[in-house]
Amino acid sequence: MACSYRNTSDRMVILRCIGPEQFFLERVVFPFELLSFQCPPSSVVKIWTHGLGGPELVETVNSCDLINDPPSLPAQAAQFEALPGSRGYLTGLLDGELPWATAS
Repeated sequence: MACSYRNTSDRMVILRCIGPEQFFLERVVFPFELLSFQCPPSSVVKIWTHGLGGPELVETVNSCDLINDPPSLPAQAAQFEALPGSRGYLTGLLDGELPWATAS
């Protein structure tokens, strides 16, 4: 499964992902960083930080809650229509023309 976790805190955290068949992943995630990772289904993600008394468990999350959104469908050509009275960007490319001005 493709998952991602964003550290929204102002402190560095440690992400530990534990899954079936002895799967284990441990990564340091800096403040405001987005970590993308792969893990088996039914894995458990634990977020740890270091406090005055030692390691502290911040949260426990199921990996299914961290699944990346599926990619959106490709855009249709009709969405790329140009303004009235001008050449379309895609049309210019298909005709072999460059979509920008060139020096002569």
